[in-house]
Amino acid sequence: MATAGDSVGAWFGADGQINQLRGRLFKAVCLGATLLTLFLVFVFLVYVANDAIQPLTADPRWWVTVVATIPVPALALAAYYYRYDPAAGEVAYTALGLPIVTSLLAGGITIFFNHILTPYEWFALVVSVAVAVGVLSVHNQIRDAGAIERSLVVAVVPLLALVGIPGIGVDVPIKTPFFGRELFRLSVSIPDLVPGLRELILSLPVLPMASVSLLLTFVVPIAAVVAWHVRDVRGTDRAGLLAGGATVVVAALGLIVEPLAGFSAVSWLILTTVVGVPVGLYVDRVRRRGTGVSGLAFPVVIVAGIAVGAIIVEVAGFGAPNVWTNWGFLTDAHSRTPREAGIYPALVGSIMMIIVVGIAAFPLGVGAAIYLEEYAPNDGVLGSVVDLIEINIANLAGVPSVVYGLLGLALFVKIGSLRPGIVIVGGLTIALLILPIVIVSAQEAIRSVPDSQRQAAYGMGATRWQTVRTIVLPRAMPGILTGMILALGRAIGETAPLLMVGVAAVVRIPPTSFFGLFSAMPRQLFAWARLAKPDFYHGVLAAGVLVLLVVLLMMNGTAILLRNKYQRQE
Repeated sequence: MATAGDSVGAWFGADGQINQLRGRLFKAVCLGATLLTLFLVFVFLVYVANDAIQPLTADPRWWVTVVATIPVPALALAAYYYRYDPAAGEVAYTALGLPIVTSLLAGGITIFFNHILTPYEWFALVVSVAVAVGVLSVHNQIRDAGAIERSLVVAVVPLLALVGIPGIGVDVPIKTPFFGRELFRLSVSIPDLVPGLRELILSLPVLPMASVSLLLTFVVPIAAVVAWHVRDVRGTDRAGLLAGGATVVVAALGLIVEPLAGFSAVSWLILTTVVGVPVGLYVDRVRRRGTGVSGLAFPVVIVAGIAVGAIIVEVAGFGAPNVWTNWGFLTDAHSRTPREAGIYPALVGSIMMIIVVGIAAFPLGVGAAIYLEEYAPNDGVLGSVVDLIEINIANLAGVPSVVYGLLGLALFVKIGSLRPGIVIVGGLTIALLILPIVIVSAQEAIRSVPDSQRQAAYGMGATRWQTVRTIVLPRAMPGILTGMILALGRAIGETAPLLMVGVAAVVRIPPTSFFGLFSAMPRQLFAWARLAKPDFYHGVLAAGVLVLLVVLLMMNGTAILLRNKYQRQE
């Protein structure tokens, strides 16, 4: 048994001072583990980037020109900000990153309108939703209805606007009473009783052009949000109207640019609203704040350096590197020729699959976590059942992914009779995979909210739902989004479940609906890795890995921004 003197001698030196050796060793070990992890990740990224970009194939003079026109001025300006104007440095990095992130988002929205919802379908959907909201608002204003009538109106109006009242189809086999032999089938089919407003709009003989449809139902709502934001910031209606009107006018110029310059009007509308509006609002914010304004020159210096470098390289004829990750790789389909192979169909398939995963896993997982933490009983027989459920959910988070693939095959293909290899099947299977992770992380985030805040809300007369909605969820949202980041990072890179549910290795045409056949980026990379050609293994595969990492970083970055926003609001 250790004595008090032994304990003191272990923690204190001979002169009575505290011995910090153990703490320093522990700190050094943690720092070494962190640096080793970062080094291994860096080595992996360098290895992949070297195969995807092949920098050694470029003319050395090309590299000298690029370095002299882009990194050198940028680093010199960054050093100036760091030394003399730190506030401008923060503005500079945000001003550089914001256009990049919004450009990637604009690319995703372009894919959405090309393959998920056409501009005409989006036009019909927005008009139908607007009519439904207007009818509900008018009904609430002109009629003091009871709870039953309000519930019926809330249920029926959106149904009539978006879906309508579908018909009835009955197919009943008539069999003999003893032998079970089918004699004939009784089929009764009633057409759609009431078509939905969305369907009626799509069936009109004349609809606005695709660009005009997006201008009315995509640009105008964004302009309204811009007007509201500027009015709230500036405090005047005139400033808000000017900002919203400028957004619509600049976007509408795309209708003129397309016939004159040949630039797609739809692309112009998306770029001006998704990229131009956030950048313009940020520049206006920096200008009004008055500090760090010189940081706005940072992206301008980089863009100017790229332009000057491109002109010098083009005039001098310096050879560029033999890059695999180029525009053709991002926009082309798979080919047996390595230099003609692309990842576009798999990229679209992955984006559509992640949309299904997010829609299916996030509300269900957060809802389950809210029930288990806020509503489920803690004692008695039901409390024991809840404890058993929580234990099983935690264990399910560690089940191998191939098991979820088999579960998805049995649940959605065999029992649900859905077609193997379609987007909805792949997305729901991956949603099952990440659902335990979402539930566990959301539980921990909800549990971290101090119980004193709940009691204070109850003391002020709030109901349990009001407390959860206004107190618990806003404070737990950063932790919930952190768990969602980890879950989506795992979801986009899974391959085994997709193999189990029949996702194709190669799809040359991107899916046009959630019930279409698709391929995902990890499934495509797995197929390329099995090819024996060196160009596929070292070139095309590395380019695909680089694209997958960029998409993953974009998703994580968006979730991190949302998480930080909620943290700042606390």
